[in-house]
Amino acid sequence: MLKPKMYKKLLLFVFVICSATLYTTTNSFAQTSTAEMGFTPYSLFGIGDLVKQGTTYNRSMGGIGIGDRNVRYINYLNPAAVTAREKQSFMLDFGVEQKNTYFSANAATAVGSVSSDKLTTVNNTFNMHHIIASFPIYKSSAMQIGITPYSNVGYKFISSETDKEIVAEMGNIVYNKVGQGGIYRGFMGYGATFFDRLSVGAEAVCYFGTINRYSSAYFTTNTTYRTIKSGWTHVIRGVSGKFGLQYEQPLNANTSMIIGATYQLPSTLKGEETRYAYGVSTSVTDTINFIRTDINQSVPREIGVGITFRDKDKWMVGLDYVRQDWSSTEFEATPGIDFKPSVSQSFKVGMEYTPNRYDVRYYAKKLTYKVGAYYDNSYFTLNGHKIASQGITLGISFPVFRYYNAISFGIDMGQKGSMTNNMIRERYFLFTLSFNLHDIWFMKPLYQ
Repeated sequence: MLKPKMYKKLLLFVFVICSATLYTTTNSFAQTSTAEMGFTPYSLFGIGDLVKQGTTYNRSMGGIGIGDRNVRYINYLNPAAVTAREKQSFMLDFGVEQKNTYFSANAATAVGSVSSDKLTTVNNTFNMHHIIASFPIYKSSAMQIGITPYSNVGYKFISSETDKEIVAEMGNIVYNKVGQGGIYRGFMGYGATFFDRLSVGAEAVCYFGTINRYSSAYFTTNTTYRTIKSGWTHVIRGVSGKFGLQYEQPLNANTSMIIGATYQLPSTLKGEETRYAYGVSTSVTDTINFIRTDINQSVPREIGVGITFRDKDKWMVGLDYVRQDWSSTEFEATPGIDFKPSVSQSFKVGMEYTPNRYDVRYYAKKLTYKVGAYYDNSYFTLNGHKIASQGITLGISFPVFRYYNAISFGIDMGQKGSMTNNMIRERYFLFTLSFNLHDIWFMKPLYQ
């Protein structure tokens, strides 16, 4: 029979999971009118902009985690890492992020003119990023469950008609192109350790979400013509699986080398596609087109490898590589743009350092400092050119109260795309904050 303290912990866990479910459901409905999940013009293509995975712990070190084992933090990048924990320990990680993006492009890119003027704009977003819980099952085995974003769609383009003959005949026309929504990734994983060195894990993955893309033409000075609104909505769902393993080889009394690998199965995102077009006047809305069909969007297999060197509670350094071949995936064509799926690759390196985790005099020595870097190639090309992202990351973890409770803060300073080849350059500052909660279950006190 569970004691009152255990009931409180279980109720807290259920409350947090229900809150996360409510958040994702509410956000799915809100996507019809807002673009809060993310904002980037590159989400115009495919299934949107793929989200960097990992908690603040991972993302502060360039995103590494496939070969990392740390008993103090949840690392869901490799299902086998769930077994890196203290016995009977319950862990919960809740994270939010805030992104400031500065967009730059040549005038010819944005409005099709021959001007070489530079156009700039700024966008800021704030979102929940993840909620993950991890708990032991039996001896050297454990489970984890969580929800994270998988892709974001958020963009808005506004332009005016520049053809003098069209303006003279129809008046001023304003064109809007908007994208909203995204795909979430829910997962439940299990891992076990054998022979004290080899850990294996597997997880079931569920994709779900809604993507809206629509455009409109407003006749602002001539009421003879109706406003035209058209677009399509994708309601997506799908399942997949991911497997991982890690092998830890001691090098001396305090240092060990860990080699890790992951493999995610290919999957199909199924759902419904609704295409529509309306003619809108001051008093009447006419349906021009409304078609609902089934869709099947494939997601290719993903392979990842990683290696880390760790000195217990002192330092860690690691390297990850992830590859996913999208070249045979079919996406809807974008008129006027040569959009082609390709191979995505990620190179990540990171490290952490703690001066003295058990120092009783100076709190600063108990902090964990992190640094990393990454280079990513996107899963598509535009007009034959890859869209690359690169950046450096910094982070710090503040221990709180007892056990392994901590607050982790990270910053990602990077760039995506460039101003060459008629592209748009994004320079961003991504701030992440995670609350790492840790407790011991089923402890019997010596005194009542």
